[in-house]
Amino acid sequence: MKIENTKAQMRKGVLEFCILSVLKDDDAYVAEILDTLKDAKLLVVEGTIYPLLTRLKNAGLLNYRWEESTSGPPRKYYGLTETGKLFLNELNTTWSELQNAVNIVTNQKANKNE
Repeated sequence: MKIENTKAQMRKGVLEFCILSVLKDDDAYVAEILDTLKDAKLLVVEGTIYPLLTRLKNAGLLNYRWEESTSGPPRKYYGLTETGKLFLNELNTTWSELQNAVNIVTNQKANKNE
């Protein structure tokens, strides 16, 4: 088993959560979303994010609007719907519970090895 494959799977597993979190306060267009994810060291390419945004939109979690740009073609800005905000709140709770559980398990293992 290659570590890079496992690391990629772990990142993919939290990508929806991260995208929704990026949009929790303000609408953003794809380049802004990608920049935020890259700044956090989540390496994502456009080919990955577009299908995910479409899936989230089709699930009723996101909406979008077109806005003219002074530096090129119009931009599609994505934002959370009310359903998306509720969904994100649930994911935040689940993430906290999962994080605590993983910390307990990994710390117990580490403490037993000492």
